[in-house]
Amino acid sequence: MLRTLLVELALFLTPFVLYGALLIATKGSVVPEHWSPRALASLAVAALVLMALGLLLFEGGRSAPPGSHYVPAQTRDGVFVPGHFE
Repeated sequence: MLRTLLVELALFLTPFVLYGALLIATKGSVVPEHWSPRALASLAVAALVLMALGLLLFEGGRSAPPGSHYVPAQTRDGVFVPGHFE
């Protein structure tokens, strides 16, 4: 869960970091005047798209095999039976 959160956070921050790097490369500094509302809105949309794509690509295939369900660990007649898929 933590890995998923960190990946999504990194994907969200990527457009903002790249825009800041572009400002430093072209204008020599990152000042608030360069962060217009239109630029921030565009960056936010790009960040949300990246997050959605990342969620689909990185977490989309993480499911149990079709037709199976998880049986949690339990104790039967004093014997521990670990959790498993059936």
